[in-house]
Amino acid sequence: MEYLEFELPIKELEDQLDKCQVIGEESDVDVTETCKQIEKKLIATKKEIYKNLTPWQRVQLSRHPNRPYTLDYIKSICGDSFLELHGDRNFKDDKAMIGGLGKIGDQSFMIIGQQKGYNTKTGQYRNFGMANPEGYRKALRLMKSAEKFGIPVITLLDTPGAYPGLEAEERGQGEAIARNILEMTRLKVPIITVVIGEGASGGALGIGVGDKVLMLENTWYSVISPESCSSILWRSWEFKEQAAEALKLTASDMKRMKLVDEIVKEPLGGAHTDREKTFSIVREAILKSFDEFKNLSPKELVDMRMDKYSQMGVFKG
Repeated sequence: MEYLEFELPIKELEDQLDKCQVIGEESDVDVTETCKQIEKKLIATKKEIYKNLTPWQRVQLSRHPNRPYTLDYIKSICGDSFLELHGDRNFKDDKAMIGGLGKIGDQSFMIIGQQKGYNTKTGQYRNFGMANPEGYRKALRLMKSAEKFGIPVITLLDTPGAYPGLEAEERGQGEAIARNILEMTRLKVPIITVVIGEGASGGALGIGVGDKVLMLENTWYSVISPESCSSILWRSWEFKEQAAEALKLTASDMKRMKLVDEIVKEPLGGAHTDREKTFSIVREAILKSFDEFKNLSPKELVDMRMDKYSQMGVFKG
């Protein structure tokens, strides 16, 4: 288990608890009461730390190396029913963007999301979750196929941004993202979007136009990452904590500004501390959201979606 800097008091107490249990097992000393006291203190410390997280600390949690990624959610929620589909039928298959058909219960969904790697090698293979234009075109192809067969769409957002390389720009990165946003606003099937990690810039928006947008508690959604914002405004990454605060990028900020619809609570300590519980919570949230839209006609669905996004950013003086 890896710990972030602000989690070190938790690590110390967990180490103490482990030592206490080892002493109890290896000697005749009764340490039951001591272990209970440490456990009680550990729970209280966790509650205190995670109740008062700063925006930057939530950004750190969203990037935790043990945090589940898109494929983890898909494998848990859909089991063996998931069939991955490849390629944009134009250039190539983008490994940073995955998608395919899967079942949750008796309902089929087209599931699309960014996938990061688990280590350096798989990180390079997945381009660290940064999709090229062909990734967004693949996503659009799958969404159009879902529309053709009346299958609802689920998108899982977890990206530090679309790939900013020269070759991506040459192949039309901006146009691919803009095209996705346009087509998603008028897609004739329900779209449920879940921010499961980082939701950065157009890279997230390219698959982020949903009828219902859910955000996990320790995720962020913003036009720019705190580090990039800091480097632009202060010419240094040292002010990333101030940038995170100013960007208003947390789930509670997004909900308050009515840019997302619902915050999905995570287990105490973050999604990585109890992955199975997290998968179960997300599964239920998706099914509950789908129930809201499954009986609407395509016209009602598109009209509601258009109204929802037209009202964003409106200021009434």
